[in-house]
Amino acid sequence: MIQFNNIHKRFGKLTVLDGLDLDIKKGGIFAVLGPNGSGKTTLIKCLLGMVIPNKGDIRFEGKSVLKKWEYRDNLNYLPQIANFPPNLSVIELINMVKNLRPKNSNEEELIQLFGLKSFLNKKLGNLSGGTKQKVNIVLTFMFDSDLIILDEPTTGLDPIALIHLKELIQKEKDNGKTILITTHIMSVVEELADEIVFLLDGKIYFKGSIDALKKQTDNENLEHAIANLISKQYA
Repeated sequence: MIQFNNIHKRFGKLTVLDGLDLDIKKGGIFAVLGPNGSGKTTLIKCLLGMVIPNKGDIRFEGKSVLKKWEYRDNLNYLPQIANFPPNLSVIELINMVKNLRPKNSNEEELIQLFGLKSFLNKKLGNLSGGTKQKVNIVLTFMFDSDLIILDEPTTGLDPIALIHLKELIQKEKDNGKTILITTHIMSVVEELADEIVFLLDGKIYFKGSIDALKKQTDNENLEHAIANLISKQYA
């Protein structure tokens, strides 16, 4: 479904992606992991068209997407930081996004699921971080798209909202969607991910199942397996 071919990206003298090649098949949940500064967010922003690679090509459903925009109508994106206009109410923001994106939406079901009905007329600038994240989730999942990209989706969520989010992700997977997740929460990765992609210094050092990584590092604990992978690369 997605192919990154020889992707290079530099910011000044800093190399963030260094000849990266990655294929993501259609359907399933893929966790993109790596320490801070490993290139995860830049990789996602390249796919979204928010960052243009210095070299290489990105293909989505067989077509190059560089400097194009039409393909974005078939993907949903949850950014790491819910940075909304503070003077808008929750319902005003939802309606604005609906007007900008002419697709059928199911926001009513999601508003109910995440308990946002009493917040609809409140200004976004007055909401807690966790409530803003729930709004972020509604905006991401209210449209039907084949690709869903979630950048640190669990940030600020209470336990009940986290359960609902994980159920929502699993439901989308069961419907045949492709889901990319970046997260530092290994329990979420173990519970949801079909495959993991581990980045370090702009390169991929592992792609495969969690069980395969544990076997490769001879460690049954995922966090320790990841730490082992990092330490071997810097040894």
